[in-house]
Amino acid sequence: MIFENRTAFSIIRTVIDYTFSLVCLIILIPVILILALILFTTGKGPVIYTQNRIGKGGIPFKLYKFRSMHNNTDEGVLLISGKNDKRITSFGRFMRKHKLDEIPNFVNVLKGDMSIVGPRPEQQFFIQQIVTKNPDYKLLQKIKPGITSWGQVKYGYAENVDQMLERLEYDLHYLRHRSLWFDMKVGICTLGIIIRGEGV
Repeated sequence: MIFENRTAFSIIRTVIDYTFSLVCLIILIPVILILALILFTTGKGPVIYTQNRIGKGGIPFKLYKFRSMHNNTDEGVLLISGKNDKRITSFGRFMRKHKLDEIPNFVNVLKGDMSIVGPRPEQQFFIQQIVTKNPDYKLLQKIKPGITSWGQVKYGYAENVDQMLERLEYDLHYLRHRSLWFDMKVGICTLGIIIRGEGV
C-alpha cells in the first residue's frame, strides 16, 4: 500500500527528512570544506555539479552533487555513468565508493525536491525508454525521489536501461511497502555500503 495519503506518516517523514538533512550538513561541514578544497585545487571545473532530474509528479529539478568527472565530459551526451567510466576522476572514484559525492543531495532535500529514502531520480531521456518497457515506472513519481533507495541497496547502480528495469522491481517493492521501519532499514544498509566503500 502507498502511504502518501496518510497525513501523519507524511508529516513525520517530512520532519525526519528536513531535520536529518540539516543535522548532516552541519556535522559534515569539515568534510564538505575538505572535499570542496580538493576539487577546487586538483581539477578544472565547478566544485558542485548540477544535472536535470525528474522528481515527484514528473516535475524536473536540479540535482546537486560534488563533481566526480572531468569537466565538460558530458556536454551534449546523455550517458549513464558506470564503474569503469573513464570520465570519472581518480578522486571522484573515491568519493563515489563512499557516496561522498552525494552529500549536496541534502540541499535538494531541504529544497523539497527529494527525501532521504526513495527511488533515485533519473533523467527524462532514460525515463522515456524505461516507461515504454514497463509503464509501472510512473508509479514511482507518486513519491519524492531519495538520496538512497531500496533499489540501490539491493541492486546497486544501473549502467544501462535494462539494468534500470531490473532495479525498478526493488523500487516498486519499496513503494508498496514503504514505512518508517523500511526507511530505517534502507538507511542502515546504506551506512554499511558507505563504510565498506561499495558504491560506484
